[in-house]
Amino acid sequence: MFGKNFQKKYALTDKGLKNTKAGAAWTVVVNLTMMAGVGIIYYLMNGFVSTLVSNTPLPKFWVYAGLTLLFIILSLVTHYEQYNATYGLVYREIKDTRLTLAERLRKLPLGYFGKRDLADLTETVMGDVNRLEHVWSHCLGYLSGAYISTAIIAVGLFVYDWRLAIACLWGVPVAFILLFGSRKMSKKVSETSKASGIAASDCIQETIENIREIRATNQESRFLEGLNKKVDSHEKDLLRGELVAGLFVNGASVIMRLGVATTILTGASLILSGKISFMLFFMFLMVITRIYAPFDQSLALIAEMFMSQISASRINEIYDTPTAEGEQSFRPANHSITFDNVGFAYDNQRVLDGVSFTAKEGEVTALVGPSGSGKSTCARLAARLWDATSGKISVGGIDISTVDPETLLTDYSVVFQDVVLFDDTVKENIRLGRHGASDEEVLAAAKAANCDEFVSKLPQGYDTPIGENGAKLSGGERQRISIARALLKNAPIVLLDEATASLDVENETKVQGALSRLLGGKTVLVIAHRMRTIEAADKIIVLKDGKVAEEGKPQDLLAKEDGIFRRMAALQADSAKWSV
Repeated sequence: MFGKNFQKKYALTDKGLKNTKAGAAWTVVVNLTMMAGVGIIYYLMNGFVSTLVSNTPLPKFWVYAGLTLLFIILSLVTHYEQYNATYGLVYREIKDTRLTLAERLRKLPLGYFGKRDLADLTETVMGDVNRLEHVWSHCLGYLSGAYISTAIIAVGLFVYDWRLAIACLWGVPVAFILLFGSRKMSKKVSETSKASGIAASDCIQETIENIREIRATNQESRFLEGLNKKVDSHEKDLLRGELVAGLFVNGASVIMRLGVATTILTGASLILSGKISFMLFFMFLMVITRIYAPFDQSLALIAEMFMSQISASRINEIYDTPTAEGEQSFRPANHSITFDNVGFAYDNQRVLDGVSFTAKEGEVTALVGPSGSGKSTCARLAARLWDATSGKISVGGIDISTVDPETLLTDYSVVFQDVVLFDDTVKENIRLGRHGASDEEVLAAAKAANCDEFVSKLPQGYDTPIGENGAKLSGGERQRISIARALLKNAPIVLLDEATASLDVENETKVQGALSRLLGGKTVLVIAHRMRTIEAADKIIVLKDGKVAEEGKPQDLLAKEDGIFRRMAALQADSAKWSV
């Protein structure tokens, strides 16, 4: 019952499986204890009947009182242990599950997140885990324990009278056959409901994130109409799911309860024919008041248990995705980055094909080329945010695929075009570059990145909260904070992906000056469309269609007739700055 398949089906950890076993064991004990209470009542009634029929004396009062007191104590103790095993342990386990998921997500390659949107992942970590928490605590232990305890009780009933036992118990297997037969339909409805729920969440998130653009283009009605349709569709799917679950669950409950009627009819027939005594019939009547009780809660949640398998499969998909692993130490001979016949495919679409070049330590190497040529992909591969499909990328002679990404990134400062900031102060957002940096170091990096100009206008200066993802700042201001963060880290390798794209010409010039002063002696890999951004580069790598089309110094490439780089430079207004 509690094998590896069971564990995977409900996304249980080893500790969670152990907790489920404990919950099932204590449920068995509780159910048998409650059935013992029925035995005490039977013992008491049998004594009264014997007194009435044969004038035998009643057992002494202290016997009944002692049995009753013992039953109460056992009931309290076993229920407490059952609660702790089915709720207490699970609630502690759910915290570990979320932390394990978060840790797993942290170690997954960036390519994984390109295939899953934010709403979907949030639903997995929060919604799916919540759904499983309810099943773990309310259903698995109770239902498993109910199976075992009912089997034990059934053996005892068959010992007393097999005819009444069948009349009493036949509804239990029939009810569960009906429920388990509905799993396929329940799974399909659950998958549809899950998909429509994620679609509605995506639409809500998209509407909130783009509210300014929606209002600016007078598209409120169209977006709200689309949102209403998705919410209505999700509501209908939920109602359909509740209806399907309700029909099967209530049908199973009715079938199970028919055992009361068949027990009464069978018992009455056997008494009239003189085949059983009234007290045996009375005992079975009391038993059927308790034997269905363990299934009451489980029946109500068994449909949710089936649906939870969808949630478990989504969580297992995260667990089963290979993480980016590697050595915990990284001591390269130097910090030159070498691409050796590197290929990369994303969703079966080739992005890079046989790319080879070296970004030398102490030099600025620029990657240029048309949009979609693979420039940003090279930067992400160089930092092992993705892993190359083929070929090798090395730093100082060490294959970076053999190094743990977190260890590797201690030697990298990265500034991407899409800046990510936190809802904190300017100062703390910059300090993320190096934990524990002093205020003086933070301010020095900020000044070098030309942050003083706009920070001085903020109400609290560097202690001003900037809102979610820097909502209170302009694009250029957010970019400068990101650059300051990279400068503060002062790593030997610097990756700049369109780092100055959001700056005006004046500020770009100031930041370029700061970068040229502070990045001396480092391995710098720059990606840019603006020619002036890379005019001081030591080497240019021109990419086209995922391949290296040209390579060399800026002056050499500009001198190349019909060259791609020369044509790109000529198309820009500042091409006059370049000398042939």
